[in-house]
Amino acid sequence: MNANAQALRDTTPPPLVRVSTEREVATITLDSPHNRNALSTALIDQLLEAITAAAAHEAVRVIVLSHTGPVFCSGADLKETARAEGTLPAARLGDVLAAMWECPKPVVARVGGAARAGGVGLVAAADIAVCAIEATFAFTEVRLGVIPAVISATVLRRVAPRAAAELYLTGDTFDGARAAEIGLVTAAVPAADLDTELVRYVASLVRGAPGALAAAKELARRPAAASIRNELADLTALSVRFFTAEEGREGVLAFVERRDPVWVPKA
Repeated sequence: MNANAQALRDTTPPPLVRVSTEREVATITLDSPHNRNALSTALIDQLLEAITAAAAHEAVRVIVLSHTGPVFCSGADLKETARAEGTLPAARLGDVLAAMWECPKPVVARVGGAARAGGVGLVAAADIAVCAIEATFAFTEVRLGVIPAVISATVLRRVAPRAAAELYLTGDTFDGARAAEIGLVTAAVPAADLDTELVRYVASLVRGAPGALAAAKELARRPAAASIRNELADLTALSVRFFTAEEGREGVLAFVERRDPVWVPKA
């Protein structure tokens, strides 16, 4: 290896996010256990790249966000933040949250360990979040003299208002069962059952038609209209459009013929 190649290798940041794809499922893994998967600029850049690539990949139907080590994500990299003279890591987090929220494919968070601050924002940005009951969560920002500003874009769309006020103001730690109770996660199960529950959700998701899944994500977040008659007229038109589209016709025909639609992965 020549000196230039050695120098390039020495300056290339290590991978902090790893991606594997198997049977229509892209698993994006936060792999920076040495700092508890903290949201450094490098990790955020790699995570955003991975989400964008998975969203654009035609063969990918579902995206899973997972982690190595005992911590899902500890929030912003505070060591980098303390020495930063330019853009703070927290200033980049919004791009990741938006990419997850707007992704046309279902995003499932697998939370086997602690999530703090910005890490909780990632959990809230996922369409489905499954955690271990033993996992812990906290909005620790006020104890550092800051506030959970960026992550509120996703958290406040999930968490009950009373619970958000309590947890934002106290910074107290809560477990997976409470996270499910307040709407932060979809389900909390014993740690031993976490991967089984994840597989169950993924198996259900890949049975959905790709176009319908993307539209269903938008529909679930549709704000209520001032007039219910206007809303029903719009939704009726939307329903007819999907029933008469290629996916709708195939899905109905498959039901009548008692077979799986063409988009369901073969066993």
